[in-house]
Amino acid sequence: MKSLKSSLLLATAFVAAAANAHQIFYAGTFSGANEVPANGSAGTGRTLVTIDLDLITMRVQANFRNLTGNTSAAHIHFGAGPGTNGGVATMLPSFSGFPLGVTSGAMDQTYDMSLAASYNAAFVTANGGTVGGAFSAFLTRLGQGHGYFNIHSSTFPGGEVRANLEAVPEPGTMTALLAAAGVFALRRRK
Repeated sequence: MKSLKSSLLLATAFVAAAANAHQIFYAGTFSGANEVPANGSAGTGRTLVTIDLDLITMRVQANFRNLTGNTSAAHIHFGAGPGTNGGVATMLPSFSGFPLGVTSGAMDQTYDMSLAASYNAAFVTANGGTVGGAFSAFLTRLGQGHGYFNIHSSTFPGGEVRANLEAVPEPGTMTALLAAAGVFALRRRK
């Protein structure tokens, strides 16, 4: 009976956390090794992309350093998964607010994904010709693990560092799940 109660507590915590989750998080680490083909760039950094399903926005937080060339463009592409190249889905030539002409920098910008200006026009056309179709395809492709954030530079015009975007749990969800798992583990020991 105690095992059933513990299982119900864990399930309740999970459902409660998931019910409040209106954001989806994707994270990645920038490196030249992630590029296709890989390159020897010493550039590094991290990115967090947050999709808010209520507001239809995308917040892009990124930092990078030690690029061998000055930044010339940065955007999200979709390939067929990690290790593949693909077309640009977001605005060209670069996210507005991304620092260009530097070897190190950071950004924290939020984009309205209900606006055509947030996408590459070719991506909108390829996905039904509407912003709604583009947003739906964007979410689907991210969820499939096909997205990557690419930073292009004067040394590597095709891309100096890439961060493959992987889904990560929302911080509150992880806290609730870990707390519930801790309660479950404590009750099992008794």
